[in-house]
Amino acid sequence: MRVTTTAAAVDLAEHGIRARGPVYRNPTTSVLYEHALARAEARIGEGGPFVVDTGRHTGRSPKDKFAVREPQSEGRIWWGTVNNELSLDRFEALRSKVTDYLGGLEALYVIDAFAGADPKHRIALRVVTSMPYHALFSSTMFITPTKKELDDFDPEALVLHAPAFEADPGEDGTRSGTFSIFHPTRREILIGGTFYAGEIKKSIFTLLNDSLPLEGVLPMHCSANVGSDGDVAIFFGLSGTGKTTLSADPERRLIGDDEHGWGDNGVFNFEGGCYAKTINLSPEAEPEIFAASNMFGTVLENVAVDENGFLDFDDSSKTENTRSAYKLEKIPNALPTKTAGHPQNVVFLAADAFAVLPPIARLNHAQARYYFLSGYTSKLAGTEMGVTEPEPTFSACFGSPFLPQAPAVYSAMLGEKLAEHDPGIWLINTGWTGGPAEPTGDGHRMPIQATRALLHAALSGRLDDVEFRLDPTFGFEVPVSLPGVDHSLLDPRSTWADPEAYDRQAGRLAEMFRRNFEQFADAGDDVRSAGPGV
Repeated sequence: MRVTTTAAAVDLAEHGIRARGPVYRNPTTSVLYEHALARAEARIGEGGPFVVDTGRHTGRSPKDKFAVREPQSEGRIWWGTVNNELSLDRFEALRSKVTDYLGGLEALYVIDAFAGADPKHRIALRVVTSMPYHALFSSTMFITPTKKELDDFDPEALVLHAPAFEADPGEDGTRSGTFSIFHPTRREILIGGTFYAGEIKKSIFTLLNDSLPLEGVLPMHCSANVGSDGDVAIFFGLSGTGKTTLSADPERRLIGDDEHGWGDNGVFNFEGGCYAKTINLSPEAEPEIFAASNMFGTVLENVAVDENGFLDFDDSSKTENTRSAYKLEKIPNALPTKTAGHPQNVVFLAADAFAVLPPIARLNHAQARYYFLSGYTSKLAGTEMGVTEPEPTFSACFGSPFLPQAPAVYSAMLGEKLAEHDPGIWLINTGWTGGPAEPTGDGHRMPIQATRALLHAALSGRLDDVEFRLDPTFGFEVPVSLPGVDHSLLDPRSTWADPEAYDRQAGRLAEMFRRNFEQFADAGDDVRSAGPGV
């Protein structure tokens, strides 16, 4: 196979890298395909997607994430299990190892791009990596500069990405050979010991979560879209709650599916692409995402592919966390500017396997901060070894692993935004109803048609005039009925064969919320009292 060998003129010496081989700066997608195929690092799926296997790491390694303790930033970092501490000396020593390693490779790939669609708050980002796969991923996930912007490009943040290089824990101060290390002041990130590309994406989210609050911008782990009248909605939610699915609405323009900022001018996407879960992806349930995932230029991670290139999105033998990375523009109704105004609606998504939350509830400002700090969803019984009944998952601000500063910082900023713009605030259960989730319970998944109908009613204002009831356990307001939606769904207790069993289950979940919230003693009396009663 003929391989394109044109290398760009880019000097990496300013980053401490003396490259012995060619350096490819912002190569085209076709070139990256050629290089990856020549190195047997990818396959082409039917329809043209770029299919890769990420090896033993099929997701992030949160226990291997570190922040450098250095004088300028140490006072604002949320030290602990989320941000493990690494000394400045050890960072410098490991950085030197990484740059020496990268410099000795046969070729390097450089992606210069932007993170942040708002020119006032974006950062110029450079990713230096050893693999065409990760170069294509970075080019896809971040915002592509114009030719003029590229000519004048001056990187403000740097990712040194060496997936095949492993640290020495005893010498380097890491937990294992895998590492993702963030230097807050220098805006540098070192990544090694893992081929999972999501580490690149989330390292930049962590960086923005640190820098943007200093500029008065609230960084958010949320998707966002906008209606034909300019009404913006944002969707907070952990993985598997429907954040990507519900925001990819053919009746609304997609701003982005995962990471956004809320500044003085409104909401803006951090990214230029989407990173969707693809397990059980189908053209019937998610036509836009399915189409994008079968196109040339899309990166598919750990998706099963046969000898003829045919894809099997239902195959979870490698991992449940199969992924598709594609440019936002591959979604037909994507908003080209990736920016819009202030939200008229804020939506919190929870896949409740306990089956006690209603399909939709209306929150006041204090409740919004409570559920934002809680960041609730749940695991299903049987999804992991030893999980025999639903288990709660709480992740502060719906993104605890990516918070360099304390959750209270982001909660306070959200409170200020809500007070200033007064959007509608909704909690939507995309999980179960009628009883606990299978295989131990007799519940069933919340009908997606009902979820969409309730969401559209909320976003259009049709819920403003309906009757609401007060939930006796959780204290929020729940609509009594809505045309086109089975009214029994709106009262989850009535969907259980044994109402008293529902009461016990609701009480258990309420107590779990209360225990989890004990860590937020500084949240304020109004927020602490806004949670469920026990």
